[in-house]
Amino acid sequence: MSQITMVRHGQANSNSTDEHGYDKLSPLGHEQAAWLGAHMRETHQTFDSVYCGTLRRHVETAAGMTAEQYAQITQDARLNELAYFDLSNAFEAYSGQSIPTLQKEFVAHMPRLFEAWMGGHLKDIPESFASFEDRVSQAMEDISARSDRALVITSGGVIGLMTRQVLDLNTDNFARTCLSIMNSSTHRFTKIGAKLSLSQFNNIAHLEQVGRHHAQTHI
Repeated sequence: MSQITMVRHGQANSNSTDEHGYDKLSPLGHEQAAWLGAHMRETHQTFDSVYCGTLRRHVETAAGMTAEQYAQITQDARLNELAYFDLSNAFEAYSGQSIPTLQKEFVAHMPRLFEAWMGGHLKDIPESFASFEDRVSQAMEDISARSDRALVITSGGVIGLMTRQVLDLNTDNFARTCLSIMNSSTHRFTKIGAKLSLSQFNNIAHLEQVGRHHAQTHI
């Protein structure tokens, strides 16, 4: 059975309020990536192909993991994250609700944003939800067809979407799943028959060691 192991990038610049400013790893994010790469080597994990999005935080995470040791890294823009800040600005214009500043506020904000996005209510946005879902699904289908054991470095929204599809999650649970995905966590999708199934979610074994619990971050 073929497998796709997806990695959420290390902690990015969470103090930013726009897409460009957010798109780089924090010092902790670089550490998380290095620890994950070392853990994969120590546990003798192998992959026959490696993919990542084209965003800076994806490329930096792949480099920190030394993911090129497995195979040449293929960058694919279809693995890029949804434009959360742009969507939030459009949602504010639509609903009057501003972008949250506290993590607990995101729990209420994200499902409403997703409902508006999926319902086609947001204007002047980079892409529709249908376009986001289509590009991610096509990328994963292509990777699954080409590889027996693929490593994919991407973002939480992409991983959340794949989880939504295989588990048939409603909008609220889709949003909560995205919020739960931790920096540098791994997620495994195994092809059973003609379809991918979720066989591992939010694994952070590389951050469970004493002295690393502070690195178990969501934002």
